[in-house]
Amino acid sequence: MRRWPWITTLLAAITFLNPLGLDFLHGAFLAGEQLSRNIAQPFVFMAMLILVALGTFEWWFKRWLRQRRAKRAS
Repeated sequence: MRRWPWITTLLAAITFLNPLGLDFLHGAFLAGEQLSRNIAQPFVFMAMLILVALGTFEWWFKRWLRQRRAKRAS
């Protein structure tokens, strides 16, 4: 079974699938005004970058813990 960063995935869903998050996504990509898109896109991209970094860290940490436990078991 592959391990995936489920905590970060849950945090991303909570972040983007609430009314405020959906409003930011709409403002960043679907708004009719260029000004709204220019203001909201950097915030959305920064949030995505932070979530990717958290997911990478979570994956690395879980992998490190598995290796550490395997060394102790053998």
